[in-house]
Amino acid sequence: MQDLALVLHKDGLLSEENYQRLKQESLKSGTPVDDLLLSSGLIDEAEIVKARAKVFNVPYMTLAGLASSPEALSKIPESVAIRYKVLPFAYDVKTHLLSVAMANPLDLQTIAFLEAKSGSKVKPFMTMESELVEEIPHRYAQSLSAEVSQVLKENQDDGLRKRIVDVTKIGEVIKEAPIAKIVATVLEFAMNARASDVHIEPLEDHTRVRYRIDGILQEKLVLPKRVHEAVVSRVKILSGLKIDERRLPQDGRFTFLADEQEVDLRVSSLPTVDGEKIVMRLLRKSRNVPTLSDLGLRAAALKNLEESVRVPHGIILITGPTGSGKTTTLYSLVHILNTPKVNIVTLEDPVEYQMDGVNQVQINTKAGLTFASGLRSFLRQDPNIIMVGEIRDNETADLAIQASLTGHLVFSTLHTNSSSGALPRLLDMQAEPFLLASSITCVVAQRVVRKICEDCKESYTPPAPLVEELKSVLGPLFDSFVSTSGGKPITLYRGKKCEKCGDSGYKGRIGIFEVLRVSERVAKLILERSPASEIEKAAVLDGMVLMTQDGYLKALEGITSIEEVMRVAHT
Repeated sequence: MQDLALVLHKDGLLSEENYQRLKQESLKSGTPVDDLLLSSGLIDEAEIVKARAKVFNVPYMTLAGLASSPEALSKIPESVAIRYKVLPFAYDVKTHLLSVAMANPLDLQTIAFLEAKSGSKVKPFMTMESELVEEIPHRYAQSLSAEVSQVLKENQDDGLRKRIVDVTKIGEVIKEAPIAKIVATVLEFAMNARASDVHIEPLEDHTRVRYRIDGILQEKLVLPKRVHEAVVSRVKILSGLKIDERRLPQDGRFTFLADEQEVDLRVSSLPTVDGEKIVMRLLRKSRNVPTLSDLGLRAAALKNLEESVRVPHGIILITGPTGSGKTTTLYSLVHILNTPKVNIVTLEDPVEYQMDGVNQVQINTKAGLTFASGLRSFLRQDPNIIMVGEIRDNETADLAIQASLTGHLVFSTLHTNSSSGALPRLLDMQAEPFLLASSITCVVAQRVVRKICEDCKESYTPPAPLVEELKSVLGPLFDSFVSTSGGKPITLYRGKKCEKCGDSGYKGRIGIFEVLRVSERVAKLILERSPASEIEKAAVLDGMVLMTQDGYLKALEGITSIEEVMRVAHT
């Protein structure tokens, strides 16, 4: 065990003083060094296990974030896994190699028993015993091993030659219980994990299932490649797609009900070199439209946007990249004004929330219903408020400006990185500066950050360079924050990671915003075709809080982490 302490010492994890002290204690008491290390609390358990793996020349494996493989789990019964503290996590069908996480990978007797039980060659990986005790029941409880095994038995195949699928018989395969159970379980997990999207992706030798949870893709499940076609066919049948068309992308939708919760799924199939990829967007029907405060707007930004919404004409633009929550903000704005006294029409691609009292129209490019053609028709429908999902081209931009100048209130989105960048972008779309200056009321730029999990939140004192960064970015806002907190030392927050947040440290999301009101000063710069940087400076002089500043303030308040703000604010 002296080697273990030496490895930790060489890696800089154990000081010279502590190294010598532990060696002496070990010699005196006869207690192994790693036991002394664990009881002393000098070094984290994970670092000790990593060092032990290095000493034994065995690969180290952490189970956090590792996708489950039903095929691997089916090789070892749960009772055996619990008794011997082992977890199979990957299986190579070509080499019949089973990868197993173990607390003691040098236990040759256990490895021999596992090889006899599974009929496969076992490759051991070292992992923390505490992780195994926690993960083994959890993984087997969610496993689809029985269903996957049944599908594989019914579709005996050497895995090397390509299968020839009889289209006339595939309907029988996809209706079979195991495949239906696999798809249902994938969707139930998505709903329970608050996922917004499910990706079923074929790779060269397996299929992976990934979920977008709080904006981040996480791999949760690995399926054998041989069940991929049947799973895809099941999803395609549910969503009304052609199962015999594998060369072209297709779009469809269906409704799924689990635990009395109804979810609309928008399905997209895409042919890739390894097979068809399926992406399902979950649109929850029971979801209520959030208020502007719920989204994360506050103080001057909230006041400016609410005042802009009350102006009976003009354009309000929401900007940001894909997935930054623009559509949700649009719905919140429409919800504020949705009364029987006004006629609201929306043009969307797709319709994500269904709102009572609002005339919602779905884009259909194949039938000739585009943003531009729909907007032209809307003006003959006597609207008060028009919501256009996105301004994509010169024609839509021109029609939106004309609609606002004829007394309509227009909401729309634009793909730009900042609020000030939206105005030059519209000028690039051939919009006339004098029309733009008089029609645009307000531009909102936004991103979505993950909120720190309240169940495992902890505070810490940031290093001096980070405090300087906060001072530099926030400027006078930093002094204002310090004075309101009574001059206490600057504290930031993070999630320690727990079961309730899926070991991510985050749970839920909130927006960070910058709201640009088109003042006389900004309007003058639009007329002069000034660059975005000049417009931003003028807006800051008018009191605009920049998006990064809003994010840093939310980090100081413990709503999100500084790393999250840095991750999204600079994209």
